[in-house]
Amino acid sequence: MSVANPEPHRVSRSRQTNRPPSTRHHQQQSSRVPLRQLLRVTSIAGGIQFGWALQLSLLTPYVQELGIPHKWASIIWLCGPLSGLFVQPLVGVMSDRCTSRFGRRRPFIFAGSLLIAISVLIIGHSADIGWWLGDRGGVRPRAIGAFVFGFWILDVANNMTQGPCRALLADLTGKDHRRTRVANAYFSLFMAVGNILGFATGSYNGWYKVFPFTVTSACNIDCANLKSAFYLDVVFMAITACISIAAAQESPLDLPARSMLADEETPGHSNSEQEAFIWELFGTFRCFPSTVWIILLVTALNWIGWFPFLLFDTDWMGREIYGGKPNEGQNYNTGVRMGAFGLMFNSVILGVTSVLMEKLCSKWGAGFLWGLSNILMALCFLSMLVLSYVASHIGYMGHNLPPDSIVVIALVIFAVLGMPLAITYSVPYAMVSSRIESLGLGQGLSMGVLNLAIVLPQVVVSVGSGPWDQIFGGGNSPAIAIGALAAFAAGIIAILGIRRSGVQKPMLSVSMKACFAFNASIQCFLIRPGNHLKDLPQGYKLNGCNWST
Repeated sequence: MSVANPEPHRVSRSRQTNRPPSTRHHQQQSSRVPLRQLLRVTSIAGGIQFGWALQLSLLTPYVQELGIPHKWASIIWLCGPLSGLFVQPLVGVMSDRCTSRFGRRRPFIFAGSLLIAISVLIIGHSADIGWWLGDRGGVRPRAIGAFVFGFWILDVANNMTQGPCRALLADLTGKDHRRTRVANAYFSLFMAVGNILGFATGSYNGWYKVFPFTVTSACNIDCANLKSAFYLDVVFMAITACISIAAAQESPLDLPARSMLADEETPGHSNSEQEAFIWELFGTFRCFPSTVWIILLVTALNWIGWFPFLLFDTDWMGREIYGGKPNEGQNYNTGVRMGAFGLMFNSVILGVTSVLMEKLCSKWGAGFLWGLSNILMALCFLSMLVLSYVASHIGYMGHNLPPDSIVVIALVIFAVLGMPLAITYSVPYAMVSSRIESLGLGQGLSMGVLNLAIVLPQVVVSVGSGPWDQIFGGGNSPAIAIGALAAFAAGIIAILGIRRSGVQKPMLSVSMKACFAFNASIQCFLIRPGNHLKDLPQGYKLNGCNWST
């Protein structure tokens, strides 16, 4: 059964205009963008990562100081992957279709940056908010509620900002895979800069002297340092967002795309858009070649490895190297600051590796390099386990600070982990962007698909790492051991399963081409006023629609 074309006289026009909006917009921006401009566009990564570094170094210890037990601290971080599971793919699709006169990606980047600033202010003042609402004593439920609310908003804002940023880079570099890798390396470089500044800010314990008004009845010196650091984050985020948005110089979708999208504004538009989004997001999996599936698998295993470390790095230093506990003496806080100091060295190595990324990928191949970085990550996590065991048997814990040799080794491990982290922040995005470009998908949607492979493992780690650690005595070592095994598996799969990038263009099988044409015909059907997926008869054939795939 076929679906008749209600406007046969417009068939010839549809052949010219009924192509995916992302394809037509890509043609508009196919001119070569200067590397200097790409550098300015990627500067926002520094602002995003500055706040992320403060999250990683200070917030896990802070929630325990608010009264949340260690075994449940990881549950707080569940909001990040859950928001990423839905927000980033949805924002990716919406930005692919955005018709704003300011461009497709910049409105989302601006809104996300504004939400980041608001959320970090809520987090920084959560203890004060709880005090105003009546919190007294060691456990502060109202402060915890304010913290969790701000934390969820922050993670939504981070996902709302990073997806369009990555998609914008793919828009600006087009089909030039080398420049796509360079742009993502720039992005990783600014992430390193943001990390260095953020971890250095988190490791300094005198910010309350610079902002003396931050010390209140509800907020002690450690809390005031965190609050002051987030003030600096707001300023840095505003500066980098302005630089990036001004440098992007996006063009809005062309007039045919606007009119085609305007045709969807009917009473049934909302349901149609939701159905189309769900179909696009999950329907794309049916069309992926094996290489893309391998990239997604390696990404998932890679983040099972990373997330326990990112979650508990400074807590590991405070508990298992310095032998302290939250709210019990100064050893724990000293260890947390030393952990942030080590993460600053980590970010320096991350930045250097980002600068060398293109040469390393050209020499060894992106897949092989990614595999080696995962094996190096597994060895570093194994070293952390050995160091924890040695530290627990020396006999200083509970009454002295750790020996300098133990601290230096821990700092070296943190620093070396900057190399695989730089590759994690760059290579998977460039590989997915180049390999599914030929599938006819928008770059926003492609980044959303990769994001699923990142956030689903994080959900598993967030739910399971705290109780898992508690089963084995309450430390961080069990979760880090799982991370080491996952990283090693990811390395072996990447080395054996991913071909060298840039050797040949991806080939489309006949079945894949049919799959793309099937998806395109459904999208073409949905742009007609009043049409919905549920209205499609089984086994239909669409006539009169020549959407290019």
